[in-house]
Amino acid sequence: MRSLIIDLRMINYSGIGTYLKNLVPFFKDSIFSLKVLGNVREVKNFLKDDIEIIPFGAPIYSISEQLSYPLIIPRCDVFWSPHFNAPILPIKAKKRIVTIHDVYHLAFYESFNSLQKVYIKLVINSAVNLSDKIITVSNFSKSEIIKYTKVNPEKIEVIYNGVDNNRFKILDRKVLEPFRSKYPENFILYVGNVKPHKNLKNLLKAFSIIQKKNYKDYYLVIVGKKEGFITGDKEIFQILEDSYELRTKVIFTGYIEDDELPVLYNLARLFVFPSLYEGFGLPPLEAMACGCPTVVSNLSAIPEVCGDASFYVNPLEPEEIALGILKVLNSDDLRKNLIEKGLERVKSFNWEKSAKKHRETILTLLDRG
Repeated sequence: MRSLIIDLRMINYSGIGTYLKNLVPFFKDSIFSLKVLGNVREVKNFLKDDIEIIPFGAPIYSISEQLSYPLIIPRCDVFWSPHFNAPILPIKAKKRIVTIHDVYHLAFYESFNSLQKVYIKLVINSAVNLSDKIITVSNFSKSEIIKYTKVNPEKIEVIYNGVDNNRFKILDRKVLEPFRSKYPENFILYVGNVKPHKNLKNLLKAFSIIQKKNYKDYYLVIVGKKEGFITGDKEIFQILEDSYELRTKVIFTGYIEDDELPVLYNLARLFVFPSLYEGFGLPPLEAMACGCPTVVSNLSAIPEVCGDASFYVNPLEPEEIALGILKVLNSDDLRKNLIEKGLERVKSFNWEKSAKKHRETILTLLDRG
């Protein structure tokens, strides 16, 4: 058996947590002897099986994290970091694999302070140079990693994320009914955080334009919380404060249960994703799987992922975002076309296929010695 250790400390993070929760179960078999790093209680809530958990509570991105890695990680065939905060000191692993979902921190390098810049350069470059294999989630991300780190392209393996089709699907009316009174009859949905590159600022401006075109019965529902984002875009809060109309029509859901997100995708009139930078962009695919038409940014990895199944807009222009949303709202034929293409598109992305490619990548690396 091949001994594999996976760092699961980010199991409850939104994007990386989804990645881990959907892939790790495929490594519990006779080929791999699996151990995981993480908070024991958090990991046990996810992995009910009898898998050895190596307690590790060092904060993500901390000095103590880096100093603890060599002491915590036992001898193994492969150590897999699901994020770029991989060990920079020597560890007792024959091979190292790191998943770099995107290089947002390098692409938007000037937006960070001096201390953050030092950390970003050190850790990302170490992850790239010390790892035997880099997994990333799109060809766009691969090109960005090469652009900013000058790494050998052959070191990078592109493996797409998947969509959990048992969770994200068209739901029966009886499942949706209890939630109808909780949300407006007509709403546009956004799922994500409020970091600047998510471009909520221009989405709010676009929604304000829509409101002025006599769409007063429409709301914007943002799945996420309004407060608490340390790296949040403070300008969006000012936009909300300055507009009574927006304050009364924009709903931040705060935390919602896992089974409520598919309900929202099913209830929404459309899903909008105006992000400026994504290594992959899973929410549009989740929306497609639920039969929800999507209006998305034409930048970064989003066109690669969404193909011909979305309506594209320039996210830098609020007016264009607004016009795109209105076109989809006002055309039954366009909505139907986007829904049909979305349901077909999402079939190309599943976690079982993704896990198989991850396994093959690890085994090929080990076989090379």
